[in-house]
Amino acid sequence: MSRVWKPGNQLWSDPKRLNSARLQTISPPAWICKGSLAACQSCATSDATGSPALRWFMAKEDGNGMQAKALGVVANAGSGRNSREKEAVEHAMKVFGPNARLVYWEPETDRMADLIDELEAEGRDLIVAAGGDGTIMAVASEMRDRKAAMGVLPLGTFNFFARGLGLPQEPQEAAEAILAGRAEKMSLGTVNGQVFLNNASLGIYPSILKQREDVYERWGRYRLLAHWSVIKTFLGFQRPMSLSIVADGERRDFRTPLLFVARSAYQIEHYGLEGAEAINGDRFAMFVAKAEGRTGLFRLAWRLVSRRLEVGRDVTLIDAAEIEVELRQKTPLVAFDGEKARMRAPLRFKILKDAISVVMPRPEDEVSA
Repeated sequence: MSRVWKPGNQLWSDPKRLNSARLQTISPPAWICKGSLAACQSCATSDATGSPALRWFMAKEDGNGMQAKALGVVANAGSGRNSREKEAVEHAMKVFGPNARLVYWEPETDRMADLIDELEAEGRDLIVAAGGDGTIMAVASEMRDRKAAMGVLPLGTFNFFARGLGLPQEPQEAAEAILAGRAEKMSLGTVNGQVFLNNASLGIYPSILKQREDVYERWGRYRLLAHWSVIKTFLGFQRPMSLSIVADGERRDFRTPLLFVARSAYQIEHYGLEGAEAINGDRFAMFVAKAEGRTGLFRLAWRLVSRRLEVGRDVTLIDAAEIEVELRQKTPLVAFDGEKARMRAPLRFKILKDAISVVMPRPEDEVSA
């Protein structure tokens, strides 16, 4: 027997099994409809491609009765130039239907807030971020305190955030899961006000990102060159950082080549690390590497990729909701979700409680891989 959404819960009927007679008794969730639930209708039909999709409707005084509720999709402009990602977006847009609007974000020239403001002004209550973790982070940063919910269409390489939500990685399946999903409040991690979804770090990892960008710019984007960037950064390593960490009021001093602050339980479990309980409890899992010297860095990296990194032996795990990091460098290079920027010390990590609404897939649509 299919499950039907009713006011007060978050269960949806399977769109493949709904019929028009039963639809008259079902109302869409409040996060979709700004008007009266009693005045709304909901229907689940096949879109233009024949694939099942939920269509959301809300009442409008336009003389035509109910009108389809559209959504907005924000994609990185690079996706429009990448043939594989462009095709993936096109497949997803067919599922979303003709009322969906796609806008491309050019990071160098466009303000994400302006794009989302424009979509919201059109009455779009669901903003889908299409891209990798960096693009999704950029959208999430501008979704705070908005009425609209955020959906995620994964197009990147790792897609840790989307995988953590249980979303399928195929664009058409992910789009269908978004349309059939439910919105839930989610807390965000920040460092000096900068939002991050998966992790933030300082030390050797931001240096690797910088080295990789330099190599890519000179020789092109090749996987082998990415590995070479790691080796080259390790070989150029000079000395560990000296820093003080105040976590939930408790102060500790460290010498370390890497400070890694996690907000993705999926990511750290993927590498066999502890700390998921802290993240699921709206706290940070901070890892302080114990390696010193080049040999120690190579050993640490090998244990990480082979899933043999151990808390206590290789890293110190700090579980805290609020963290301040003091270090000698005034503007250290900080990495966050694959991006990087210099930030003024001390670095302050804080949790923004229930900051955004994110569309989660139904349990039957979740992918565990």
